[in-house]
This record gives sequence, C-alpha cells and structure tokens, in this order.
Amino acid sequence: MIGAIAGDIIGSVYEHTPIKTKDFPLFHPLCRFTDDTVLTIAVAKAIKERRDYQESIRQLGRKYPNAGYGAAFFEWLFTPNPRPYNSWGNGAAMRVSPVGFAFDTVETVLLEAKRTAEITHNHPEGIKGAQAAALSVFLARTKRDKSLIRQEISERFGYDLDRTVEEIRPDYGFDISCQGTVPEAIIAFLDSTSYEDAIRNAISLGGDSDTLACIAGGIAEAYYGPLAPEIVKRVEEYLTEELWEITAQFYQKHGLEMFACGEQRGMPIEA
Repeated sequence: MIGAIAGDIIGSVYEHTPIKTKDFPLFHPLCRFTDDTVLTIAVAKAIKERRDYQESIRQLGRKYPNAGYGAAFFEWLFTPNPRPYNSWGNGAAMRVSPVGFAFDTVETVLLEAKRTAEITHNHPEGIKGAQAAALSVFLARTKRDKSLIRQEISERFGYDLDRTVEEIRPDYGFDISCQGTVPEAIIAFLDSTSYEDAIRNAISLGGDSDTLACIAGGIAEAYYGPLAPEIVKRVEEYLTEELWEITAQFYQKHGLEMFACGEQRGMPIEA
C-alpha cells in the first residue's frame, strides 16, 4: 500500500506535464499526495475498522477537498444522498491496493474489490479494473510469479498484457479509463526489475502518471517486498499525521513490513 502511495506522490508532478523518459528525480520538489493517496488510505481504514467503504471514503475524502478529485466524484463526495454514477474511470483501480494486501483468497479479493468500486464506479469496466488491480497485488504478494500474474489477469479480464513498456510508450497518451490505464500499469510492473524501476516505467509512459504509478507501485511493493527506508520516510514526510497514522496502523494490523531493513521510524502507532 505504501508502494501505491509513493507512486502517487512521485507521479503527481507529471500528471499534467507528462514525460516519456525514465530519467527524472524520484521525488520532485513539487510532488504532493493526491486523491489517489487519500482514497487508498480511506479503503485501508474501512478494512482496518471493518467499516462500510462508502462511509469511510466519504468521511476521509471530505477532509481533503483539494486532493484533486474528478468532477463526478467530487459531487458524489459532498452530495447528501450519493449514488453510483456508472463510471469506468481509473479511480476504481487506484484506490484498491489495500484489498490485495489484506485478504487471503482470490474469491474474497475479487468480492471486496468489487465492493470498493461499485459505490461510485459501477460500470463493468470500472469494477473489472478494480478487481484486476487488486488481484495483481494479491498474486504478487502470494505467488511472486510474473508469468502467472500475466496469464491470470489476461485470461480472467481480457487485458492485453503481451506488450512492453517500450512498445506502449510512443503512442500512449493521457487516459483516465480503467481499460486504458490498468493494463498499462500492470505491464509497467511486469517489465520492471525493482520497485523503483516499476515506478519509472509507469511514469515514462506519459499518461495519467500519478494513477499509473499508484497502481504499478502497489503491485511492485507486493512482489519485490517492503520499500527502502528512505522512500518510506519520504512518504511519511509528505502525508499528514492522520493519513500516516492510518497507514501505519493498517500495516500493523495485517502483519505487513513497512521497511525493507532497519527499524520503523515515525510516530508511535496504537493497536
């Protein structure tokens, strides 16, 4: 999950100024967390506290009204009687990584991913995108087999994963759909050699950079293991105290390691 958050932060500066290179500073001075981070943490909070996804997302999302939500989601967030709005946007996939880390069967991961999506993104492509992203995280965490992930996601969801980052990059542009984001983010992971390489692959595609890196980053963390301490420390510095505390508690509750080595730093966490 921190891998997804770090991807969002790193990619945030390139969302509206896309790049087609892997050569860029990992944390640009103008980086920030966006709606991808807020909603990922809201899903984690719902899982941790066994709360309704809609309630958790609306509660936490309203605390950060300037995170960069899309217009339809923003209206849903603040309307008194929210209803799903048949979206196929990639917002369903960017917030779902905690599901892949928290649950332990394929069936449960798919069910919970659907539940996180359908409160807003109840279009079949929105639900499919969330399920594909969550299942990729789960398979990366439990199987650590890229060939299996490629085959399972391709066969189950019909995504074309037989492309490479180098093949996609030249003609790829900004795309907010699940069907135009999730396969590319998964390929950014599949083509990578490390967590950092997955993030650089995703951003170098020149699309919706923060969301591509958020999705790819969650999968990459699950596959390669806990992030380097310096990356986790930077994430802590970017997040508010509240967002970091929820994140830390989620890791503690589910027995997840936050750092690749060394001791955890930062504020104390409570069970």
